[in-house]
Amino acid sequence: MALAFDQDTIEEARRFNRKLAWAPRFRIRNRWTPRLAQALLRLGQLRPEPSLARVGVRAEQALALMDGLRVPLRILRPAGTVRGVVLDIHGGGWVIGNARMNDKLNAAIAAACGVAVVSVDYRLALDATIEEIMDDCLAAARWLLQGGLPACAGLPVFLVGESAGGHLAAATLLRLKAWPALLQQIAGAVLYYGVYDLAGTPSVRQAGPETLVLDGPGMVDGLRMLTPDLSDPARRQPPLSPLYGALDGLPPALMFVGELDPLRDDTVMLAARWREAGGAVEMHLLPEAPHGLIHFPTRMARLVTARSHGWIRERLEIAARVPAR
Repeated sequence: MALAFDQDTIEEARRFNRKLAWAPRFRIRNRWTPRLAQALLRLGQLRPEPSLARVGVRAEQALALMDGLRVPLRILRPAGTVRGVVLDIHGGGWVIGNARMNDKLNAAIAAACGVAVVSVDYRLALDATIEEIMDDCLAAARWLLQGGLPACAGLPVFLVGESAGGHLAAATLLRLKAWPALLQQIAGAVLYYGVYDLAGTPSVRQAGPETLVLDGPGMVDGLRMLTPDLSDPARRQPPLSPLYGALDGLPPALMFVGELDPLRDDTVMLAARWREAGGAVEMHLLPEAPHGLIHFPTRMARLVTARSHGWIRERLEIAARVPAR
């Protein structure tokens, strides 16, 4: 289905963008700025999140133990019957963020869809390589799909990732092809404006200083800092760059990206290749939308998250009609 936005919604987005134009852009320049941002994030999380109790969601901690790795997880469980599980992989440019940062969004998914949400507290690139970060996400996925949550064993699983988390979710799907029975348990993937070419798609390489949220001119350098020992051809090898992987056999996907996002081509190109490989993709190119849209207090953001919830519910209904194997 196509998301339709009336003129008032688009005008509101434009007004919000004018405020964003005054805000600093995210850029990886060194290792100290992300460490400071991470410390401030954790400081702000010292208080309990009241939005969880308001929607009847409870939080708990767990460890995914797999292949010698111990990956911390944050689990949000809804009230009532659990119909499925979402494996959430947060964004933050691989250098900031944690499993709790999306509590508000994840609690809304849990309550609206009747799913448990398992958020991965993967290592960050300040102290780990991108390969190690990908290993954490794969370990969490395998742990979950192999019955790590006994109460949710056998339920449909969805991968959800935003920005850097979109990259990690797509890379995890590609790596799960080595375990076909596990991959078949995944009912769908929701990918928000991910990074799928670590050497930079055309829209990344052409991004200028007018870009909102992300520092357009610094994006290619930031990707190179993430992979300092690799050439661009090596950066484009899958699963490091999911855009160039074998996408056959992957689950249905819902993808969003804004027209103003320098990562626009990443999603547009991935959706095209996903379809060419025989996969089902619903892709939305959002007018007047920059990076990070789902965190904004706008009607467009609410419509996008509502569509995500509706899509997950649709896939749950489809899964419920398929006889257990």
